[in-house]
Amino acid sequence: MPIKRPPIITGEIYHIVIKAVDRTKLFRDQRDYFRMVHDLFEFNDEKPTSPYYRQEPKHTRTVLVCLEKRHTGRECLVEILAFCLMSNHVHLLIRQLKDNGISKFMRKIGAGYGGYYNKKYKRSGHLFQGKYRIVYIKDDQQLITVFVYIHTNPVALLAPDWKEKGIDKKDLRKIIKFIEDYRWSSYSDYLGKKNFPSLTTRDFLLNEFGVVKEAQRFVNDWLQTKRELADLEQVAIE
Repeated sequence: MPIKRPPIITGEIYHIVIKAVDRTKLFRDQRDYFRMVHDLFEFNDEKPTSPYYRQEPKHTRTVLVCLEKRHTGRECLVEILAFCLMSNHVHLLIRQLKDNGISKFMRKIGAGYGGYYNKKYKRSGHLFQGKYRIVYIKDDQQLITVFVYIHTNPVALLAPDWKEKGIDKKDLRKIIKFIEDYRWSSYSDYLGKKNFPSLTTRDFLLNEFGVVKEAQRFVNDWLQTKRELADLEQVAIE
């Protein structure tokens, strides 16, 4: 039975997951990851995108420069509060800023990154798996839950069954360091490391958490104690 999609309301927050078809790897090399980071920034604009941005970046530094410089004159469709890129799917925590903003933004990502990927790897057809999955974040507790859930996703790269079996104490420090240094999520920006600071809006969530240390505490507590998070089943939409 299909899951009923929530109404998309301007000003409200949503957890979105986009997946590749047939277990395809969305990101085969570092340039692909950088391209998606760039696209999340570039396509978050009411205005059409320049054909220049359909080209593959010649150097990863190009992406970082664009993120730092291209702020003026933008009409953002959404506010990206958190993100995490995994090999075959993407997690986003988004607040809609304009009516139909999420829909427009996701269409741009599907066409833009999909077009780039198909051209680069000489494939055809849809890259993403049907409609993106989306969950409405109804309260602060669920907001904290999805923040932790998104940013602990990379743990599976080191310990694939950690959610079922937990984390061995001897591996805990290594795993905490791994997710804090993981390049392709917003977590390090929340810890003040300035990874992709222009892509996400941290202030909204940091105001909810109080301080940076609170965000870190929520994540570390979950890793150490596997304490049950509120409404986990509702945000676990992989």
